[in-house]
Amino acid sequence: MGEPDAGYDDVILLPNKYLKPGMHEGDELTVFVYLDMEERPVATTQTPLISLGKFAWLEVHSVNRIGAFLDWGLEKHLFVPYGEMVEQMEVGEKYLVGIFLDEKSERLVGTPRIGKLLNQNNIDLRVGEEVELVVYNETELGFQVMINQKYGGLVYQNEVFRPIEVGDLTKGYIKQVREDGKIDVSLEPLGVASIEPNSRKILDALNRNRGILKLSDKSAPEDIERELHMSKKLFKKAIGGLYKQKLITIEKDEIRSVVQNFEPEGPKHLRNKE
Repeated sequence: MGEPDAGYDDVILLPNKYLKPGMHEGDELTVFVYLDMEERPVATTQTPLISLGKFAWLEVHSVNRIGAFLDWGLEKHLFVPYGEMVEQMEVGEKYLVGIFLDEKSERLVGTPRIGKLLNQNNIDLRVGEEVELVVYNETELGFQVMINQKYGGLVYQNEVFRPIEVGDLTKGYIKQVREDGKIDVSLEPLGVASIEPNSRKILDALNRNRGILKLSDKSAPEDIERELHMSKKLFKKAIGGLYKQKLITIEKDEIRSVVQNFEPEGPKHLRNKE
């Protein structure tokens, strides 16, 4: 179901245009109910791209003096008032948004202010657990992330060792769940952040080269020096440690990262300022 019936009768109109071939009177259907342009409850067999408690990248269909209207898979577009925007929305651009029920209008309203919709109570996460992250905002402290489409967390700026941007989808690991509900997140498995500098330099080089580095313990010292600015002795010691931690594999002519980095999803222009 969608928006509440606001006191209307139990009988709700399902327009003929939403009927599918083979449907007959008496059939049981799953529908989404919303208010049409004339404030009447209407049912549709169309499936919205987003619902309460969920988040999605939606494209702006139009903008007028009261706000923006986003395409969410229904004939009537999702309204985002100017008061919910963190920047001017532009037609044709996509934004990460959630929805909430506006108590005054009893309508579903979109918002790019992701943090206000995330749950920070009854957190069901374990330290060290691998989670899915969506980076939705950058602050002086670091990057605010959405965890498993449910919770809000923070990756501290001084613990970011590879390029990330608002809009990126990646994996992360729970570092700490605080008593006040705040969650600290690491982009790498716990323990990686404290490894020695030469190992960190190798991991950074792997991230820059999509997880593959054309160096191995058989490489010439000058090749290692040119690529990493370290001696072969230090290089072999560092990759040995990374291999024992199961962070890399060592091939004949290259080393490969075991930690998989996801490609970013969605536009990169979004800069929330909650």
